Amino acid sequence: MNPDFKHLMAEANRLTRAGDLHAATAAIQAALGSMGLAQPMPGDMPGDMPGVIDVEARPVPERRPAGVDPEAPAAYVDAPASGSFIAGSFADAAGRRDYKLFVPPQAGERALPLVVMLHGCTQNPDDFAAGTAMNEAALAQGFFVLYPAQSRQANPQGCWNWFKHNHQQRGRGEPALLAGMTRDVMARHAIDPQRVYVAGLSAGGAMAAILGEAYPDLFAAVGVHSGLAAGAASDLPAALMAMKAGGALQGDVASGVPTIVFHGDADATVHANNGAQVMAASVGKTTSVEVEHVQGNGGRGATRRSHRSADGRVVAEHWVVHGGAHAWSGGSAKGSYTDGRGPDASAEMLRFFFEHPRLPVH
Repeated sequence: MNPDFKHLMAEANRLTRAGDLHAATAAIQAALGSMGLAQPMPGDMPGDMPGVIDVEARPVPERRPAGVDPEAPAAYVDAPASGSFIAGSFADAAGRRDYKLFVPPQAGERALPLVVMLHGCTQNPDDFAAGTAMNEAALAQGFFVLYPAQSRQANPQGCWNWFKHNHQQRGRGEPALLAGMTRDVMARHAIDPQRVYVAGLSAGGAMAAILGEAYPDLFAAVGVHSGLAAGAASDLPAALMAMKAGGALQGDVASGVPTIVFHGDADATVHANNGAQVMAASVGKTTSVEVEHVQGNGGRGATRRSHRSADGRVVAEHWVVHGGAHAWSGGSAKGSYTDGRGPDASAEMLRFFFEHPRLPVH
């Protein structure tokens, strides 16, 4: 590439970041001139277009960081200093779903973690992002957040179909679609494949449990808030029974997937017994358990049970929020189904996730 072009484009990028759009426009025009290309007229530049909001931008890097598939048809760009929340969609043989993706400002510096967030019934990605404040955490800590959106054609209430037998296995239905979407986003951005996680609320929590069990080679750990264990029901009547008292677990072999559970003991929508069943499906009965009482910042306490493996590692955590209803503990009132008085489920899940990278297979 022409060295003058590279220098001028770098200068244009610096000026854009500094907010001097007119000088940046002049630098871009000079860069195009150095390459013998037609220079845009003033009315063609973003700063001169009425009704267009100027945003921070950078040239696309010539080389991708480690962790990005060099063959993927990806658009790899750095995010603005405040991050960016972009819309997208994914389709494969299992169907099509829209999504929102938070891209942190650290994108492009190194491979970063990815947290997949599955909303509950009647929610959408924007609502769920606001209630969990996960984008704010991602901005501060440096990770991507993917929010798949359930289609109202697939479920009139916007619920993930965790209770249908054709949406509970690897390679089928919504689990296959969500795994495919996750892999597509990983191919398009510099994401650490050993630090990909999934969490959800209610129906989203139940689907997160299914994804963790079906795709342990993709998701390093799982967060289930007010949800149900994988296989707790296979049709709608069984789902309603499971939500009232807990479902029947499938098999007696624990998945071994690191899992953190939050569930309110006053949840009148999904009984708290389901939280214990998610734990049993993850770790079985062979772990030692440590019990700790935790006081929430807003006054609602919780009991945390930490499950340790034989070598002493914490492999699962079960948080029972005392007095907690069917709501994201410690969440923001900007979103639906949140309870700001309990311990911060978002912060605790992130801590647990980042303590559990997926071990590479040798």
